[in-house]
Amino acid sequence: MTTNHLLEIKQYGQSIWMDNLSRDIIQSGELKDLVENQGISGITSNPAIFEKAIAGNAIYDADIAAGVRAGLPTYKIYESLVFADIRNACDILRPVYEATNRLDGYVSIEVPPTIAEDTQATIAEARRYFAEIGRENVMIKIPGTAAGLPAVETAIAEGINVNITLLFSVSSYINTAWAYIRGLEKRVSEGKDISKIASVASFFLSRIDNNIDAKIDAKLKRGVDDITQQAKLRAVRGKIAIANAKIAYQEYKQIIQSDRWQALASKGAKVQRLLWASTSTKDPNYNDVMYVNELIGPDTVNTLPPATIKACADHCDVANRLETLTQEAYRLIESLKDPDININIDAVMDELLIEGIDKFIKPFQSLMNSLESKIKVLSPV
Repeated sequence: MTTNHLLEIKQYGQSIWMDNLSRDIIQSGELKDLVENQGISGITSNPAIFEKAIAGNAIYDADIAAGVRAGLPTYKIYESLVFADIRNACDILRPVYEATNRLDGYVSIEVPPTIAEDTQATIAEARRYFAEIGRENVMIKIPGTAAGLPAVETAIAEGINVNITLLFSVSSYINTAWAYIRGLEKRVSEGKDISKIASVASFFLSRIDNNIDAKIDAKLKRGVDDITQQAKLRAVRGKIAIANAKIAYQEYKQIIQSDRWQALASKGAKVQRLLWASTSTKDPNYNDVMYVNELIGPDTVNTLPPATIKACADHCDVANRLETLTQEAYRLIESLKDPDININIDAVMDELLIEGIDKFIKPFQSLMNSLESKIKVLSPV
C-alpha cells in the first residue's frame, strides 16, 4: 500500500490545510474524502480561488438565477454563493473541529479585498461575515496591513476566529502576534472566555523567492564579471523564503514564552499558529515540495493547493526541519546586505504586500464582472 506522507506530517505537530474550495469538490464528496482519509484538516480560500471556482462553472447557475429572481444585487448574489460553500465546508470539517478541541477544522473566508486599507469597514465586514455564515469553525481572513491589525485586535476581542493573511516580513508577523494577544487581553479584561477562539498567521513563501530570484537573475543577466559575486548571488537563489520563515518561527517561540502570553495560556488561550502560505513551487528547477519538506515542525499549519497536496502525499520527505540550520537562516537574510548582492529585503516585503492586495482585488473584480455577465444571461427578458 502506498504511503500517504501527508499523514506522517501530523506526527510532527503540523496540520495540513487545503488552499482551495469549490462547490464541485463539496458535492462530489471529494472534500469529505480528503478530510476523512487524506489528512486534510482545514480549508483556506481567497478571491482568486472563488473566481476560478465560480466563473464559467454551470454548477452555480441555479443559485445565481434564484438571486436574480429575488432581485439581489451582484455582490449579494456573490455572497450567497460563497457563504453557502463556506457553510457546507464548515459542516464537513466540523468533526475535525470537535475531535481536535478546536485546533483544526476551520474554513477561511476573506473580507472583500477592496477594503484592505479601511479599518472600520474591515471590522464591520468581519462581524457580518462571522454572524451570517453562522458556523463556529469559520475563520475570517483579514490582511496584515497597518489598517488590518486594529481590525484583527477588535475581531479577536469580540470572539471572532481570524486568519491574518498576506504576511511577508518577520516584523509583520510579530505585529500580528501581538495584535492577537491584545485582542485576547481585552476580552479577558471584560471577563469573557478566551478558550474557544482560534487564529493563524498566514506567512507567505514562494512569492518572496519569486521576487528575489528575479532580482538576482536580472543582476546576472546584466553581467557579473567577478566569480565570487556570481557565487554569492547564486547562493541565495531560492533560499530566502524558507530562511525568513524559520526566523519567524523563532520569534513565535519567544512570544509564547513571554509573561503576557503565559498569563493568557493559563486562562485557556490557544496559540496563534504560523501558517505557511503560497507553498506551490513556481520555479521548475526547484523541488516541487520544498516549501513543505523544509518547514515541518510543531504548532504550525501548511496550506497546500491541490497539486502540491498530491505531490506531497506521493513524495514528501518528512522530518522535523523547522529548527534545523537556524543560524544559516539568519546568515542568509543578513547576506542580502552584502554589496555584491545588495537586495533590500524590507523594500521587497513592502512591494509584495502591495502586490498581494492587488492579486486579490483583480480576481475579485473579475469575478464580479463574470457574475454580471451571467446575471444578464439568466435574467428573465
